[in-house]
Amino acid sequence: MSDPYHILGVQKSASADEIKSAYRKLAKKMHPDVNPGRKDVEHKFKEITAAYDLLSDKEKRARYDRGEIDAQGQEQSFGNGGPFGGGYRRGGKAGGGPFSSFGGGGMPPGMEDIFAEFMGGGRGKRSNNAPHGGDVTYSLAVPFVQTCLGGKQRVTLGSGKTIDITIPPATEDGHKLRLRGQGQEGPGGTGDAIIEIRVEPHPYFTRKDNDVTVEVPVSLPEAALGATIKVPTLDGSVAVKVPKGANSGTSLRLKGKGIPSAKGEAGDMFVKLKIMLPEPLPDDLTELVEKWAKKHPYDPRKKLGW
Repeated sequence: MSDPYHILGVQKSASADEIKSAYRKLAKKMHPDVNPGRKDVEHKFKEITAAYDLLSDKEKRARYDRGEIDAQGQEQSFGNGGPFGGGYRRGGKAGGGPFSSFGGGGMPPGMEDIFAEFMGGGRGKRSNNAPHGGDVTYSLAVPFVQTCLGGKQRVTLGSGKTIDITIPPATEDGHKLRLRGQGQEGPGGTGDAIIEIRVEPHPYFTRKDNDVTVEVPVSLPEAALGATIKVPTLDGSVAVKVPKGANSGTSLRLKGKGIPSAKGEAGDMFVKLKIMLPEPLPDDLTELVEKWAKKHPYDPRKKLGW
């Protein structure tokens, strides 16, 4: 992966909100759901997600800016600072994702024996005070709908071991799952693997708490005359009635079609209507509107005092 700032199209001085906004725009455009069968776009989407994973994490971003890790989140060469070099860290975070092969957490391979010698013991001589292996943090990109409804994800750890993990319903961005004993080995025991969830943006849905909003385009006749339309939800499509005379911004509430909570209760889905004119605009419709407007002038901004 090249420079993550370049991939997201932001300056190195960009704020966290600017980075998030850039990621959302790119991810919505490059999401596999809206580009089916496009392997090049799928690769680009993974690259965008990996770049956001690094830059959205304050610690990873700072370490990347200092040159301590590369664009994949891998430790740079062991050449600076301390008896073990600048690359040695315990309990650090992994990058390069969704997963990295080593992860930067715990001791690098072979360092356990060296550490044991500094502590006065050789290989095989363990004491109750021997250091535990470090935790390793991985970043896992999970589809939006799966973080809402829950499900299974298969992950491959740095050791090469493959594990199926359960994504709980209503999982939020940044949520962490701990896998006991799946971290780095140490003289005193094995650390844990910590899976940090990154929610992939969805091309249609947005979330606030346990409620979901979807913006649905409607035609001019559907808005003016009323209609029944099909609307996507988290678990399939439903029929929704558009009221006669609906405007852009009209919000229709679908009770219980949002995100289920741990107690089993579900949030709501809000269908936000957006009137779309035909493209290109037909000449006969233009003429009709011109005639109508001359007889029925109105200012939709008057109520706003503009």
